[in-house]
Amino acid sequence: MGIPARLVMYIMMFSNIYICAQKVEVYVSDAGNFTSPPWKILKFDENGENPETFINQNLAWPQDILFLEDQGICLISNFSSGRITKYDIASGNYLGNFAVGLNAPTRMKIGPDSLLYVLQWSGSGKVKRYKLTGEFVDDFTTAGVPQSIGIDWDNKRNMYVSSYQLDYVKKYDENGGDLGVFINSNLVGPTDIWFDKSGDLLVSDYDGTAVKRFDSQGNYKGNFLSGLSNSEGVGFLPNGNILIGNGATGSVKMFSDEGVYLSDFIPKNSGGLIRPNAVYIRSIGVVSVKDEKENPNNPTEFILEQNFPNPFNPTTTINYTIPKINFSTSGPERYAQVSLTIYDALGKETLTAFNTTKAPGNYTYIFDGSSLTSGVYFYTLISGIFSKTKKMLIVK
Repeated sequence: MGIPARLVMYIMMFSNIYICAQKVEVYVSDAGNFTSPPWKILKFDENGENPETFINQNLAWPQDILFLEDQGICLISNFSSGRITKYDIASGNYLGNFAVGLNAPTRMKIGPDSLLYVLQWSGSGKVKRYKLTGEFVDDFTTAGVPQSIGIDWDNKRNMYVSSYQLDYVKKYDENGGDLGVFINSNLVGPTDIWFDKSGDLLVSDYDGTAVKRFDSQGNYKGNFLSGLSNSEGVGFLPNGNILIGNGATGSVKMFSDEGVYLSDFIPKNSGGLIRPNAVYIRSIGVVSVKDEKENPNNPTEFILEQNFPNPFNPTTTINYTIPKINFSTSGPERYAQVSLTIYDALGKETLTAFNTTKAPGNYTYIFDGSSLTSGVYFYTLISGIFSKTKKMLIVK
């Protein structure tokens, strides 16, 4: 007697969950007492547990967190010192300055052009751009935003920036040209902003109790989620759940992708957390249970992870791993030639994301699908005889 097909499906599903899991680490910036310490960057596991202090040196009212995996560094924007400082990705040790001379930098985000965009709370309020090596590019925007603290792009590469002081969201074209105020109502101290898969803009209100939803024309559609107080910092787990810092209680709350409250992912004051103001989800690879037990720090296989979020619009994150390989018994580790190619649903090559050499390690690639239409696509990672393909969905 054979095993029923439905049972086989469940066995395979749960076997995959056991054998292969996407591991993440959650990093939270603690603003402490605002202008006075203690300030720190905390690290938690994928369950919001086992807190440890990752960084507590050379901070000055930290605002945002960004990992550059291929460089092995973590960037922190510092409000009080006007600096973006950099740290070793593994130890958290201070490595120096990435950028200096900013006017109270807040959010940092890699844009569609693969440059780093940095918001400024004071001064001109213009958005600055940097190469990922730290080289200053330009003041991207023609007009500034006072107390700017939230940034995102739509599927046409228009950029949006929120103003905490003026309770609005301003819109810019893809060249930084001022397109005027996009939202100027129903906001009370907006902080983080992001577009969801439907194309609506979600805005977190620090002085309100909700994340609010606006359509593609800036019209208010109501609350996306509620139950927040002093909300600042947002991160997206691979399963679609949303983490939001709740400053009033010193906790990080978790919501479903439909805005339903699930739990306090990081409970009140866990790890000494006082006032979360940034949340960063770092994927550290897909590992099997066997590999994790036998070889946790030295992967021996090429790995291509499922992109997240998925579906997405217009950007998504693709993580992959290049292992340490000895090409002879006495030979040194070598760089690997690696390419990532995008194909449409019919298997026609659409574009090459990159084709370059990489040292062994874990990497994050931000794929921008702004130039593509809605639909199913495939992305293939190739290095030598290794080839792996996964499916992704763009929804505009």
